[in-house]
Amino acid sequence: MKKIEVVPHDPRWRDAFDAEAKHIAAALGPNLVAIHHIGSTAIPDIYAKPVIDLLVEVDDVEAIDARSSAMGSIGYEVMGEFGIPGRRYFRKDDQHGTRTHQVHAFQAGSGEVQRHLAFRDYMIAHPAEAQRYSELKRKLAEDYPWSMDGYVDGKDGFIKEMDRRAAEWRASSSS
Repeated sequence: MKKIEVVPHDPRWRDAFDAEAKHIAAALGPNLVAIHHIGSTAIPDIYAKPVIDLLVEVDDVEAIDARSSAMGSIGYEVMGEFGIPGRRYFRKDDQHGTRTHQVHAFQAGSGEVQRHLAFRDYMIAHPAEAQRYSELKRKLAEDYPWSMDGYVDGKDGFIKEMDRRAAEWRASSSS
């Protein structure tokens, strides 16, 4: 178990996302619809674990299984649904065993896609809420430096509340 660390926002995360998205697009082929930068590294000016989260939308999520070897060839561990029905999850570590990227693939337009994008966009549009999230993550990393469960569980209530607000915000801004 590695120590949980959150670090200040790094503007190079966007470039890391762009570079990785190109490799993933090539690996997944014509089934790919879109690749989005999500997670805390996609939100400016907040602390984050330095792991690039990529949300992949595909026409057929089950067809991704046939592309697992292509994802493996670019360094990803194939994890299947990994606890979330309808998802395909891949993770990549660097040569030291430190996680660098996570790919969450879903059917295009699924509720999970909408939820992740709404959360990201809401945080970007509401910097005070993003800073609350940043401070919470810093505190949890300090309180639970060796417990990913403690860290994740500590964020759960906040994330659920922000998901609710983000959904309402997205619905009101699209009407």
